[in-house]
Amino acid sequence: MENEDIRGQILFNRLRHWEVAERVGISDGRLSVWLRTPLSDDRKKRVENAIQELIEEDKGCH
Repeated sequence: MENEDIRGQILFNRLRHWEVAERVGISDGRLSVWLRTPLSDDRKKRVENAIQELIEEDKGCH
């Protein structure tokens, strides 16, 4: 399966795909397509940054 590291980050941090997609600025369906194929460096960085931002926001709420 492609992008297991990113899928694992989303799962481990209890994020939803739609949350990550919204933060990246794409639809959740588009994120699903992205995760099924090898990501370009730019796309991978965008998704990882979105995940990190959501994690940081969640920490600020607790």
